[in-house]
Amino acid sequence: MALENYIRDIQDFPKPGIGFKDITPLLGNPDAVKECMELLLKNLKDKNIDKVVGVESRGFFFATLLAYELNAGFVPVRKPNKLPYETISSSYELEYGMDTLEVHIDGIKKGDRVLIHDDVLATGGTAAAVCELVEKLGGEIVQCNFLMELSFLNGRNKISQCDIYSPLVY
Repeated sequence: MALENYIRDIQDFPKPGIGFKDITPLLGNPDAVKECMELLLKNLKDKNIDKVVGVESRGFFFATLLAYELNAGFVPVRKPNKLPYETISSSYELEYGMDTLEVHIDGIKKGDRVLIHDDVLATGGTAAAVCELVEKLGGEIVQCNFLMELSFLNGRNKISQCDIYSPLVY
């Protein structure tokens, strides 16, 4: 199945000059979702993942499914003031500005084996911030996986210490 056929390009979103990769057509197709899950899981079966971290908000779609399939807990990483309990935060640069992410202080315990999932690896700022949060809490990052990687933005360089996997590379 050619998953790229289920990714819609939206020009000038969220601001002029940005080419946005819309995954909603993929999410609307059960066969495409099943194919994505098989690809994202293919090298994780024997990795003993304790927690799957999903990044707000499009990372939540597959992260919860991955957590279910891996019999692991799901940990949301969200924008500021969206989580109700005590958090730690990390700020980062993205391709169109600055942002901050937060995670509950008890979401990951020291020694937890963690899979980080987001929909896209672009400049790597978001992924690096999430890695920082996981490491601050004592988690061991097993893999960072993404539905797609925009390789021309070199985001992989910011998380080069991690095992990185993405079934779609642009």
